[in-house]
Amino acid sequence: MESDALFTLGEPAGAPSAPAGSGGVDGFTTVREDSPLPVRMRPASIDELVGQDHLLAPGAPLRQLVGGAAPMSVILWGPPGSGKTTIAHLVARATDRRFVAMSALSAGVKDVRAVIDTARRQRRAGGPPTVLFIDEVHRFSKTQQDSLLAAVEDRTVTLLAATTENPYFSVISPLLSRCVLLTLQPLDDDAVRGLLRRAVADERGLGGALTLAADAEDHLVRLAGGDVRKALTALEAAAATATALGTGRIDLATAEQAVDVAAVRYDRDGDAHYDVTSAFIKSMRGSDVDAALHWLARMLVAGEDARFIARRMVIFASEDVGMADPTALTVATAAAHAVEYVGLPEAQLNLAQAVIHLATAPKSNSATTAIAAAMADVRAGRGGPVPRGLRDAHYSGARGLGHGAGYRYPHDDHRGVVTQQYAPGDLVGTDYYQPSGHGAERAVAGRLPLLRRIVRGLPVPATRPETAASAAVNGRHPSDPEQVSAANEGGSDAVGEGQQ
Repeated sequence: MESDALFTLGEPAGAPSAPAGSGGVDGFTTVREDSPLPVRMRPASIDELVGQDHLLAPGAPLRQLVGGAAPMSVILWGPPGSGKTTIAHLVARATDRRFVAMSALSAGVKDVRAVIDTARRQRRAGGPPTVLFIDEVHRFSKTQQDSLLAAVEDRTVTLLAATTENPYFSVISPLLSRCVLLTLQPLDDDAVRGLLRRAVADERGLGGALTLAADAEDHLVRLAGGDVRKALTALEAAAATATALGTGRIDLATAEQAVDVAAVRYDRDGDAHYDVTSAFIKSMRGSDVDAALHWLARMLVAGEDARFIARRMVIFASEDVGMADPTALTVATAAAHAVEYVGLPEAQLNLAQAVIHLATAPKSNSATTAIAAAMADVRAGRGGPVPRGLRDAHYSGARGLGHGAGYRYPHDDHRGVVTQQYAPGDLVGTDYYQPSGHGAERAVAGRLPLLRRIVRGLPVPATRPETAASAAVNGRHPSDPEQVSAANEGGSDAVGEGQQ
C-alpha cells in the first residue's frame, strides 16, 4: 500500500472497502477508538457539517461535490480547522468513486502522474471515476501544478484541493480557471461551542463521561480562535487530565493545566473587548511601544480576529500618525495584507512589526482634524458651485457653457503651482489642513504657506522670491542661508494672514 506523511493512498487492487459507518474509507486511515478526538468527531454526513451555511444550500456546488451529482473539480480555501479535510472525508464516502488522497508536503510530480495514469486505465476499462484530494496544494510548485492540468481538463480525475492560502496567489491561473473555488469561513464562537458540546455528549467523543464547566468551555472557545480542530484537541487533553485527577468535571483550572495557556480575561463581544482595544490604540497614540505590544499579545492569545486588529491599525496610521510619517499607512496596510495572505500564527510577526512602527512614529492628527472640519462645513451647507474653470470640458457642448474657461495648467509654470481658484466661492481662503511640526510633516509645514500664497494670489516674499519660493514649493531646502531665512519669514507671514 502506498502511503505518504498524512494519508494512506488507495487500497490494493481487489481490497474490500471499509464497511459503512466504520469511518474507514478508501484514501484515509480507518477511524479507531484510539484515534484523536477531532478525527472521531468528523461529521458522518454533510448535514452534520457546521459553520459553512453559505455553501450548504440545496443544489450548491458543495452538496453536488459530496453527493457526486457533478464531476466538478473544486478548490477549498479556508483557515485551519474550518472543515476542508472533513469535506474530503465526506466526498471519499461516495461509493461510486475511487478516492485517492495525498499531501503536497510530501508528494511530487511522480506521485501525481502515477495516480493520473491509474485513473486513465480504470476509466478506459469502465471502472469508477477517480477523485484526487491534494491537501496543502499551495505547497506544490508551478511544475507540479502544471502536471494536473490535462487530467483535470478532460476529467480523467476530479480534483479536490485544499489550501489555507489565497489561491489567487498560490495556485496557477490555468488550474484555478478549471476549478470551482469554494471559500470556507472560520467557525464563529457559537459553532465551536456547539461542536464542543457535541463531542462531550456523543458516543464518538467523550460519551457523556465528563461534564464541561461553562468557564472552561469559554476558555476552549477563545483558545480555538475559529479552529474546531484546535478546540477538540484541547478538549481531549483536558478530559485526559480530568480523568487522571479522578474527577468527572472539566473546570477552568483543569482546562488551563491541560493546554498550558492561561484563560485571558477578554470577551470579544463584551466590555473587555472594547477596553483592550481602546488600551491598544491609546498606547500606540501615546508612543508606549511596550504597552502596545502587550495589548496586541493579549488580543492574539485571546483569539481576537487578526483582521480586526489589522483594520484598527490601518485606521490609526492615518488618524494618529498621518503626515508626520506617511509610510505608516503603507506599513499598516501591508500588515493587513499579510494577515490575509499569510494568516496566523505567522502573521503575528507582521502585526508586531507594524505596531512597533506605529507606536514609535512621530504623531500628527492633522488629517483627522482637516477632514472633520471640511465635512462640518459641507453638512452646514457651505460650498457652492464648482468654479467654471474646474468643470469638465471634455464632452460636446461643454465649452459653449463656459466649462474650463480660464483654467491654468500648473505644469506650465516653472514652480508647478499657479494662482487659481479651486475652492467654491464662499470657502476661498479657508484653511482646513494645519500641519504639525512633527516628523516628515515639518517639511510640509515649511512649504504650505508659500503654496497657499501663490494659489490665492497673495504676495510672495521679495527677497530672491523665485529661488526661495520654487525651492519651498517643491519641498527642497534652499542652499543659501539667506534664501532659507526668506522662505521661513514668508511662511510665517502667510500663516498669520491665512488665519485672519
